[in-house]
Amino acid sequence: MPTAYVLLNSDLGSDESIIDEVKKILLDEDVKYEVQGVYGVYDIVLKLSSDDAEKLRAVITNKIRKIAKVQSTLTMMVIEEQENL
Repeated sequence: MPTAYVLLNSDLGSDESIIDEVKKILLDEDVKYEVQGVYGVYDIVLKLSSDDAEKLRAVITNKIRKIAKVQSTLTMMVIEEQENL
């Protein structure tokens, strides 16, 4: 199943509002997700899975990256051929 990890940097103190916005966006999409606030270089880690890799790319590019107060993102797509090794 196509999976992506998205690391987000946010404005100071905006983590909870961004997480809420991510959840609202993904309610309308056919995408499974896990989202966590974290300490370190990035502020939020998002794991997305869908049966459609193109849908994942579209959600990340057109919705997640455009959330207000998200400063930057780093997206890592899982190599599907290596999932079952």
